[in-house]
Amino acid sequence: MARSRLRPEPPRISEPDLPDTFEDVALRRSAEVIEGRVTLAPGKTDAAHSRISESVVEAASVEAIDLNGAILSDVVFEQMSAAELLAREGTWRTVVVRGGRIGTLDLSRGRWDGVVLDGVRIDYLTVAGATLADVEISGCRIGTLDAPGAQLDRVRFVGTTADEVDTRELQSRDLDLRGLDAVAFTDVRALRGATLSTAQVEAHAAAFAAALGVDVQD
Repeated sequence: MARSRLRPEPPRISEPDLPDTFEDVALRRSAEVIEGRVTLAPGKTDAAHSRISESVVEAASVEAIDLNGAILSDVVFEQMSAAELLAREGTWRTVVVRGGRIGTLDLSRGRWDGVVLDGVRIDYLTVAGATLADVEISGCRIGTLDAPGAQLDRVRFVGTTADEVDTRELQSRDLDLRGLDAVAFTDVRALRGATLSTAQVEAHAAAFAAALGVDVQD
């Protein structure tokens, strides 16, 4: 007898593979960093189109980090405070962002595989047109989460809050929203196939009714 499929399927996540020792390095544009302990300058860092693997980005308070088009694999960010972290059209595999605060985290048209956001405060997070697979967002506080045109597969939220979630043209599979306390979803019709709790459905009942063309009056 075939086993029933677990739904939603949880993200497939593993810890970054890190070495016992690191070499102290600074980031630059198109850099190649392997087994590095990265120290960020307090101002702006241009590391666009760089390749970073098996490395740790140390805690720092910075203005901006440009990782547009960069490829990250087995990387940990520790307690980073940044006004902007730009990762448009980049690829992150087995990456953990732990703690800290980010004003704008922009990964438009990027790809995340096996990524964890753990206890991060983010004012504005955009994944517009991005592909996220096997991602967990846990214990985070998000102001606005923009996901128009994004593809979310095996993405799970745990103990996370968001003021507004833009779901226009969102596509998903095994999207677990039970751990997301969102004030509003831009388009609840895009949540088709996602998993929500009974309390969440009740909280957004008026929006679901309006999407179905139901006239609700007391």
